[in-house]
Amino acid sequence: MRRRSLLFATLATPALAQTPWAPDRPMRIIVAFPPGGSTDVVSRLIAEQLGTALGQAVVVENRGGASGMIGTEFAARAAPDGHTLLMSAAGPHAINPSLFPSVPYDPVKGFASIILVAIYPLLMVTPTNRGPNTVAEFIAHAKANPGRINYCSIGSGQPSHLAAELFKARACIEMTHVPYRGSGPAVTATVAGECDVLFDSALSSGPQVRGGRLKALGVSTAGRLASWPELPTIAEAGPLPGYDAYTWNSLVAPAGTSPAAIARINAEVGRILASPRFRAALEAQGSVPGGGTPEEMARFLESEIAKWAAVIRAGNIRPD
Repeated sequence: MRRRSLLFATLATPALAQTPWAPDRPMRIIVAFPPGGSTDVVSRLIAEQLGTALGQAVVVENRGGASGMIGTEFAARAAPDGHTLLMSAAGPHAINPSLFPSVPYDPVKGFASIILVAIYPLLMVTPTNRGPNTVAEFIAHAKANPGRINYCSIGSGQPSHLAAELFKARACIEMTHVPYRGSGPAVTATVAGECDVLFDSALSSGPQVRGGRLKALGVSTAGRLASWPELPTIAEAGPLPGYDAYTWNSLVAPAGTSPAAIARINAEVGRILASPRFRAALEAQGSVPGGGTPEEMARFLESEIAKWAAVIRAGNIRPD
């Protein structure tokens, strides 16, 4: 897969200080969602191996609710001693600040960035019995049928919704939003032909594509996926230069956490992300392992906040 941006950059690990920071008691990773989702799964994979590397137990603590804001606020208010981390996600950290009138934390000033953990690309999928077979054909079909095309999402303000809005704006087409509550119902509706298109994670919609129940037109990231090498990017197939949409996880700590703790955790998690076993586990699900320095993660977060703020303003998007 082409490495065009931070998402696909070679892993960079900062040098450790002469006296590396080490935890003196068990650590916890806050997950701002219920158990079982992608954020929870990747957090548990990281926790197990990070605990071994640091010589202390690392437990995952789920604090779901309010679109991820309850757990995120809890982590922001935790002691900045390196023993509480947050597995951040695109929703609470990059989307909610523009989607809601206010959030109970500052996504930038309230946290210290550590490392980008994973990228979750979206597949642009359509019913198998619909005519367009490429992104370019879909755009042409939508322009020929203004106001008659609808798109499903997994909920208002979710990455699935915003990715479609970004596509609509870049392609200069009209589409009607039909929100569903969750990926399962949205995928089912698209398979049934109730929706013309859906932008959904490879993890949930991929099996339907492999099974012939959905048709994939493109992948939302800037580069092709190792797990879907035959599938062009939306940017190249549109062509829609610069189109790049996805969801993600990153590891952060409360603001004020010592640089030594940040550096040590970044180094250890960086090694985990670079391991063939971990990379294979993520890529098998259509995900992309992350990496990079805390500074790169901070710049990435600011760019994500700005990108989705513009989409939310342009579409006058409101939460459910």
